[in-house]
Amino acid sequence: MEYCSIIMRKSLIFTILMLTLTISSCVSSKKFLYLQDMEPGVAYPVDVRHEAVIMRDDRLKITVSNKNPELAIPFNIHEGSFRVSADGSISSYANSSSVAEEGYRVDVDGNIDFPILGKLHVDGLSVNEAIDLISTRIEEGNYMKDPLVSIEFLNFKYTVIGAVGGVGTYSVNGDRITLFEALARAGGPTQKARIDKVTVIREIGDSREMLIADLRTKDVFNSPCYYLQQNDIVYVEPKYQKKDAEDRGWQIGTTMLSVVTTICSVIWATTALSN
Repeated sequence: MEYCSIIMRKSLIFTILMLTLTISSCVSSKKFLYLQDMEPGVAYPVDVRHEAVIMRDDRLKITVSNKNPELAIPFNIHEGSFRVSADGSISSYANSSSVAEEGYRVDVDGNIDFPILGKLHVDGLSVNEAIDLISTRIEEGNYMKDPLVSIEFLNFKYTVIGAVGGVGTYSVNGDRITLFEALARAGGPTQKARIDKVTVIREIGDSREMLIADLRTKDVFNSPCYYLQQNDIVYVEPKYQKKDAEDRGWQIGTTMLSVVTTICSVIWATTALSN
C-alpha cells in the first residue's frame, strides 16, 4: 500500500513538472496564423491581369522592334545611336554615353522624351496602356506598321517599416510582387506585429492613400494592396506602443515567473517525497 502511494506521488510530481514546462514554453512562443479561413482543396481566383502603374521618377526600358529592323533603330537610341548612309540604309553604332543612361525617366510632369515622337504623357498609365500609346503614335506617324513595343521597369522599389525583421527599401526585378513576398524579403513580421492591420501607403496622382490588409483572412487576395505598386510604403503596426526595453522587461519577468514556479514545484515535490 505504501509502495503504491509513493508511485502515485511520483506520478503526480512528474505531471506537475511537465505542466509547468509546457506552460513556460507556451508563454514564450507565439505563432502567426495567416489565411485562417482558407480551406484545403478549394480553388480561389487569381488576378493574373495585374499591372503596375507608371509614376513620376520611374525609369523605363522601352524597346521598339519590327519585322524590318532598320525602321525600328531610330526609336531605340538609348541602346546606341544610328546613322543614315548615302544609299539611304540605316545602321546603328554604340554610343557610350547613351548606353550608360538608364532608360527613360518619367519627369515631374509625368512625361518621357521619346525619340521621334517627342514628349509622351505616361504617368498613371499601366504598362499595356503605355505600350498601346507608343504603338499608336508610331503607326499614326506612318513610321512603320505593326511595331512591337516592350516596356520594363528599371527601378521598381518599395519600402517596409514597422514591426518586421528587416526595415528597408527593396528593389524588384520586374513589376510584380505580392504583399506576402514583400514581407518575407523584409524578414517577416516580428512577434509583436499586428498581422490583422498591415498598412500600405500608396501614391495615387498628387495624393497618398492608406490601404489596410488583414493577413489572417483570404480576403487579402482581393485587396488593392495585395500586389504592390511602385514606391509603396508597407507599415506593419505593432500590437502595442512600447519601447523595446519594456518589451524585454516583460519577457524577462515572464521567464523569471516560470523559473520560480518550477523551483516551487520541485521543493513541494521533495517535501512530499520525504513525508
